[in-house]
Amino acid sequence: MAVYTEVSDEELEAFIGEYEIGQLVSFKGIAEGVENSNYLIQTNIDTYILTLYEKRVDPKNLPFFLGYMDHLASQNIACPTPISGRDGEALRSLCGRPAAIISFLKGMWPRRIHPEHCAELGEAMARLHLAGEAFPLSLPNVLSVAGWRSLFEQCRDQADSVIDGLEDILESEISHLEAAWPEGLPTGIIHADLFPDNVFFLGNKLSGLIDFYFACNDFFAYDLAICLNAWCFEADGSFNVTKAKLMLSRYRKVRPFTDDELSALPLLARGAATRFLLTRLYDWLNTPPDAMVKRKDPREYLHKLRFHQQVGGPGAYGLS
Repeated sequence: MAVYTEVSDEELEAFIGEYEIGQLVSFKGIAEGVENSNYLIQTNIDTYILTLYEKRVDPKNLPFFLGYMDHLASQNIACPTPISGRDGEALRSLCGRPAAIISFLKGMWPRRIHPEHCAELGEAMARLHLAGEAFPLSLPNVLSVAGWRSLFEQCRDQADSVIDGLEDILESEISHLEAAWPEGLPTGIIHADLFPDNVFFLGNKLSGLIDFYFACNDFFAYDLAICLNAWCFEADGSFNVTKAKLMLSRYRKVRPFTDDELSALPLLARGAATRFLLTRLYDWLNTPPDAMVKRKDPREYLHKLRFHQQVGGPGAYGLS
């Protein structure tokens, strides 16, 4: 979440007037995240999130994202749900951007990740994957291996200004991933962005998942690989085997994880590290200086990529 587009009091009051959600009491921008403009809205009835969809989200894909959230809620997955206006439509326009109001989810994302958080996430991720099987729409992952070279080319000329030698590192890694990327693994709708700030807890119990605007069809194991990167590295850069084992074991209790998926995890983890290294690099170079957003340092994911490049098999993650 972030704020790129400023909304005036008058514009917001007129927008909320299209809903049956009460009178506006207060609103404030949410600075965390990097993708869309988000505001916390308080009315005299309840609390909501207003999202204005920025340039990385293709407007034609918004019915998929909003419909998917509605579907997940119907399958008892704790997640925000889009609020429809008086005309029955959830997707609207505000300040020249597609916009929607969604329900507010209680909980806090974990600033310090404990093994119990990873176990809870593994179970929730498996339930999410199974719940999506009945959703009738599909959406390819444009930020999977086929899309990485195009993103790299947009950053290539300035890559070494951020990290010395990064251009050659990315050229070599993308070429390797393009040649070695697996085929035929179990596939369905994945979240594709289950970072800690998109997973809420009440105490050590997971209370909900948010921010589904990267959801897409891809390998289920790729979702797990993203989470290994996001949840299982410590502040000193070391990989926490206990967290990885708990995440996978709780996942397996809900959805079987095949031997082929397990064998592919090191390569998928390299791919996930490359994907977020690339998008962080792009955002580092292109985020407007006046945007209310915290830029994320791409160096973190270069370190993770180097770790995965040394991994010989899933046993290095403590997985078997």
